[in-house]
Amino acid sequence: MILWGGRFHKKINQDFKKINDSLNLDYHLAEQDIICAIAWSKSLMKINILTNIEQKKIEDTLITILNKVKINPKQILQSNAEDIHSWLEHELINELGELGKKINTGRSRNEQITTDLKLWCKDKIKILMHKLWKFKEILILVAEKNQDIIMPGYTHLQRAQPITFAHWCLAYLEMIERDENRLQDTLKRLDVSPLGSGALTGTSFNIDRKQLANWLGFNSITNNSLDAVSDRDYVLELLSNAAISMIHLSRFAEDMIFFNSSEAGFIELSDEITSGSSLMPQKKNPDALELIRGKCGRVHGSLINIMMVLKGLPLSYNKDMQEDKEGLFDAIYTWLECLSLSTLVLQDIKINKIHCRQAAEKGYLNATALADYLVHKGISFRKAHYITGQIVTEAINQGVSLHLLDINQLKKFNTIINEDIYSYLTLESCLNKHDVIGGVSPNQILLAINNAKKRLKSTCS
Repeated sequence: MILWGGRFHKKINQDFKKINDSLNLDYHLAEQDIICAIAWSKSLMKINILTNIEQKKIEDTLITILNKVKINPKQILQSNAEDIHSWLEHELINELGELGKKINTGRSRNEQITTDLKLWCKDKIKILMHKLWKFKEILILVAEKNQDIIMPGYTHLQRAQPITFAHWCLAYLEMIERDENRLQDTLKRLDVSPLGSGALTGTSFNIDRKQLANWLGFNSITNNSLDAVSDRDYVLELLSNAAISMIHLSRFAEDMIFFNSSEAGFIELSDEITSGSSLMPQKKNPDALELIRGKCGRVHGSLINIMMVLKGLPLSYNKDMQEDKEGLFDAIYTWLECLSLSTLVLQDIKINKIHCRQAAEKGYLNATALADYLVHKGISFRKAHYITGQIVTEAINQGVSLHLLDINQLKKFNTIINEDIYSYLTLESCLNKHDVIGGVSPNQILLAINNAKKRLKSTCS
């Protein structure tokens, strides 16, 4: 059934119908559309468009349809309807006859679709918050268990200074908490009901929009009908949140891929999230992490797509906006999958403590500690930096670590150096010296973990 057929004399061209129809996408919004219809029927009863008995019949029928949809949403796709709104109206008419035709009195598909989409976004944000919470939980757990594992920290993918695996985990915790905060901010702005805005000028019926918004669980109502039906900022924001978070997950994946490589050997991934080669029997490939890294671009593509759709649209609603859903649905489902997979990756990870420490002992990661030692002896940092560079060169030429140079060799570069230098050059000393908030010392790591556990508890999923 076409909702707008009265104006037209010829049947719709099938090639046009194929591109015009959106049921294959917006069937995902069936539950939200039914919930909106129930709320709207109550509003129509309040203004005497529907009687109490009629409203009850419509609501009971809608609940029956909702239960069927929950069991098998894809049954909707068997319909030849244009979109989810026409499908639902057709279902009501099949069950209730003429009474079913009253449900859309005073409302437009323009307001229906954005209301449905906002409700869908709200539902998905709740699920995303839970997934983010679970990922935070495993990051904190792994950090807590691995506070004593010393490994190289990198800049420019070159070994720089020693850190702990716990400190690495907590770095990603910070990123995920920012993702969580962005979602919370987005939810505040999208939690505004557009229903009652009509096609673009507001409904001509005396609908109590605030009560309607309350029934639907919205915090407030929109102030301008023209903006309400054409606003997709919330789609942009949610996709932006997804894109930023996927960058974090992609960086996480890249680190883990490197840590898992034969060249690093810091970790071993579970068989459950790796695969083998069809040719090389020895291979154990980090496919799960590579897929997370690869899907980052897919999510970013969805964000760019909707930005391009909206950039030149005049007010108010335009059919271009039908393109808002495919990328959004795909991006959010992808983000959810990648969050679940990232959590799974960490659950059964094995960390090679010996390899991590051996790597930290190479590459002169304690050179900064040596420079700091000279500064504490009264030498300017720039001069200390130069002296340390000379000592590192000497150690490289001899093929030894800094702590293996004897005191006489060290004194050649500056006589102020004494035997106490060796206590500065241990990996443990390098960590302990960075005892500031956010630093890598054991004290600060423990403090950060305890604070993170408190924050996690306060946002209990």
